[in-house]
This record gives sequence, structure tokens and C-alpha cells, in this order.
Amino acid sequence: MAERLTPAFFFLYFSMTLVALCMDEAGTKTVPAVFIFGDSTFDVGTNNFLNESTAKSNFPYNGIDYAFSIPTGRFSNGYNTADEIVRLLGFAISPPPFLSLVSHYSTFRQRILLGVNFASGGSGIFSSTGLGFGKVVSLAEQIQQFSTVHGNISEMLSPNATSRIFSQSLFLISTGSNDMFEFSAATLNRTTNVTASEFLQSLLSNYTNHLQNLYDLGARKFAIVSVPPIGCCPSPRAVLKSDVCIKEMNDLAVAFFVNIQALLKSWSSQFPGVTYSLANSYQMTSDVMENPLVFGMKEVKNACCGKGTFNGELPCDSRIDPTLCSNRREYLFWDLFHPTAAVSRLAALSMFGGSSRYVTPMNISQLVETNI
Repeated sequence: MAERLTPAFFFLYFSMTLVALCMDEAGTKTVPAVFIFGDSTFDVGTNNFLNESTAKSNFPYNGIDYAFSIPTGRFSNGYNTADEIVRLLGFAISPPPFLSLVSHYSTFRQRILLGVNFASGGSGIFSSTGLGFGKVVSLAEQIQQFSTVHGNISEMLSPNATSRIFSQSLFLISTGSNDMFEFSAATLNRTTNVTASEFLQSLLSNYTNHLQNLYDLGARKFAIVSVPPIGCCPSPRAVLKSDVCIKEMNDLAVAFFVNIQALLKSWSSQFPGVTYSLANSYQMTSDVMENPLVFGMKEVKNACCGKGTFNGELPCDSRIDPTLCSNRREYLFWDLFHPTAAVSRLAALSMFGGSSRYVTPMNISQLVETNI
């Protein structure tokens, strides 16, 4: 694919790296706190605390490139995109899971002031999504947990200080993929009569309600990640024995971005103070797949860790003796569904300092500087 490389891509990669280096050296927090919601792309260990959940990754080889090779519960070989964005915002560490904080209630109030991670692997926009895993924390339940955090902060600070911390903090959200995986499976197995259009309409309606609930709790600055080309993940391609991406699944992801873009534009215009940054993760991932060498990648089809076709039939679990690649920085996919830490870093850089090709109507660095 070398003939498709362009100077624009080299400039993009260089400029995003420069932004990251500058921010890392500055080490100055640009927002009071970061509150993180969503699924396994942002989960930093929530599901570790759900005994009945099978949607876990707190076992090797997950975390192999994390400090001391600890499997933290992140669905990654290292940091995920939420971690990287938080670091670019000037924080030394990523906010811990809500469930880990409530298990140490003596320090709960002190630690929530810098942010909390509510994301849960396997969850989705619909509360029914992920029930096949036994237990996940749905987006609705995550917002209920945030309401608890909101109440505790409100008791500690004055009304003006409480309003300020929430209106100036960043609310990171990455969700929707699992809803689409389940709808696609139901469609394939003919267990649903719902059309793609009806599914998307219901999904967006629920998403709007979730955003409204966060707004009512004081959230004003939203950084939202759309759905990537899920039809290119190793797992669905392995299931369908397809050497190419599954078009129907990718069409859902594209339609979701188009609709969420319109939704956010309309919704934000109705409520004072709302600002947002919408990341087009579909475009980000597609660019990596089409021009892998530009982004330091060589393998964009097979998972780095797993078993079976495309390493996408079984999870990255050392107990089942999976295949594990040694050149993890050159892989797009870590496991059946998730990106490698290197790709998560690229995604964070794109979201933080990228152009309108990747983020609209502004990137996160511009969002956090917006006065409300």
C-alpha cells in the first residue's frame, strides 16, 4: 500500500506526536476532573468487581506492556484510549473505576474530585446489551453511579464550586459497538424483525436520554467517540470466515456517526453551555487500515493475541495457550475486538489535536479551552 502514502498523513502523524510531547512535558491539568463512561474501550477495571461477569480481561496476556505486566482489567496490552486522553490533559494517572472507589469508602470523597471511570466492558447504550455476559454496568447504571458522585461532591463544595467543577470537567463517552454487535448477531440468526433503521432510531433516542441525564447533573463538555468499523474486527470475520470486512456491520457504524453528528448538533443548540467534540473513529481506523505503514503498522487483519482464524476465535487468555505476537506496536488489533495500546495512543492523539477529518466541530484540546 506504500503508493497511497501522502505528505498529509506524515504531517498529521508528526503534528499529533508533537502535541503529545508538549502536553506530557507541561503536566498541567487543563480541566478540574475527567468522568469516563462507556464500554471495554474505556474500561480500566470496572468488571473486575463484578463476580458474575464473564466480560473480563484481568488475566495475562492482557497488560503485558503495562507497568510490571499487570493485567489490570483493561482490554489491551497496555493503556487504552481513555488513559491516553487523560494523560494528554495533564493528569498523572487515569481516574480509577467507581467500584474500586466505593470499596475504599474512607478515601472515596477525596479521590472523586479528580474524576471517576464508570466504563464497563460489554455494556452498551441499551440497558439490555451485555446481559449475555452475566453482568455488566449499563450506561444508564453508570450515570446513576455518577449521580452518587455528584451528590457527594455537592455535599463537600459550595453550590458555585460544584457547578464549576462539573461544567468545566470533561465527560468522555465511548459506547455503541456492543449494541451493534448484538443487533448484527440477532439479524444474522433471524431472531429479530427490527430493521437497521428502526434499530438506529431507538439507539439514538436512548443515547439522547443518557446525554440529557448527564446534562441535568451539570455536564457541559462532552468528548464522544463514535463506533469504529466493527465489521473489520477479527471476531466477526472469523465467525463468518470472511477475509474482508463485514459490510453490513460497517454500514451500521457509518450510519451511527452520521446520525449522532446530527443529534449532537441539534441537541447542543437547545441547551445552553453544551459544547462537544465528536470523534470519527471509523475514519481514524479506516485510515490506519488503508495506509498502515504511515502509522507504524504492518498487520491490520489478524489480532496480536488470540487463537483460531485471524486469532479471532478465542480470547487472549494465557490459560488457553493463545498465539501472542512479539511486535505489538505493528498490530492494529490486540484481540478479538480491541485495538493495541499503540493504536489507542494514535486514537487519543487524533481526538486531542486532530483536524476535522477526525473530530468535529472541534478537537479535545479546543474543547477544554472553551469558556462556558
